Amino acid sequence: MSVVDGGSSSGLVQRVQDILLRPKPTWDVIAGEPATVKGLFTGYIMILAAIGPVCQVLGATLFGGFLFAPFMLVGAVVGYALSLAGVYIMALVIDGLAPSFGGEKNQIQALKVAAYGSTAAWLAGIFNLVPMLAFLGILGLYSLYLFYLGLPKLMKAPADKAVGYTAVVVVVMLVVYMVIGMIVGSIIAMGALGAVGAAAAAGALS
Repeated sequence: MSVVDGGSSSGLVQRVQDILLRPKPTWDVIAGEPATVKGLFTGYIMILAAIGPVCQVLGATLFGGFLFAPFMLVGAVVGYALSLAGVYIMALVIDGLAPSFGGEKNQIQALKVAAYGSTAAWLAGIFNLVPMLAFLGILGLYSLYLFYLGLPKLMKAPADKAVGYTAVVVVVMLVVYMVIGMIVGSIIAMGALGAVGAAAAAGALS
């Protein structure tokens, strides 16, 4: 059983620390660690993927006022749901591409890579809590390095093909999350415009 399968908060925190601070030996541990799709989602993915959306709503409420909070909340919920789907899509891509880079197909190992490799990107979402610090989300790019280390270990791809494998996976990941961002942004923008229009109409009638 994975250290996160049992729902232990201490196991979750330890795994986050390990994958960020000691990624090479941690990927070795993860590679041989039994895991399930349900366990990875409920014990890790669903928790960490919520950091960005939650902080975004709180930040918008604290610094932008309560007028736009409902629309940010809707956008955050939709974005959260889509990001969970995005992790699964990424795992399918990782698994599907493995033979092309000399690796072995394995859906659970691919989901491990998608989950643990995304750790830095998810944690960077905490900067959404303070809009002025949102630019620090660039620290989430550390996930690229995590993918680079994890792909050859878990998917058994030759080390000399790790760069190409990582590059293709990252491109797919960027496309998926750009689409998610566009959908969420559209929801928030439409809601905000509606709120402004309603406020303007109310002001004109008063």
